[in-house]
Amino acid sequence: MNMVIELTNESFESEVLKESGVVLVDLYATWCGPCKALAPVVHKIAEEKEGSVKVAKIDIDQNMEIAKQYLVQSIPTLLFFKDGEVKETMLGLQEKGKIEEVLNRL
Repeated sequence: MNMVIELTNESFESEVLKESGVVLVDLYATWCGPCKALAPVVHKIAEEKEGSVKVAKIDIDQNMEIAKQYLVQSIPTLLFFKDGEVKETMLGLQEKGKIEEVLNRL
């Protein structure tokens, strides 16, 4: 079962901004090599953190409004939300342990 939610401009507010708790959002593009490399890491975190962290991804080519809103200039970008507010941002390909460190602090 896929535990990573695919977001759109329309679903972003209800799935992320109005969510209480921690939400990890992966901003990516289908043509992006580092994004493809990060995807399995994000999926693994979604599996392991199910019930405590909501994990979502958004294709910035299809949903540019969100990328513009958060001033995303490179991908992959990970946005860490808590109670609807961005608490941390990570750019580029990241190790699973580094992502988990941030999630554990939130």
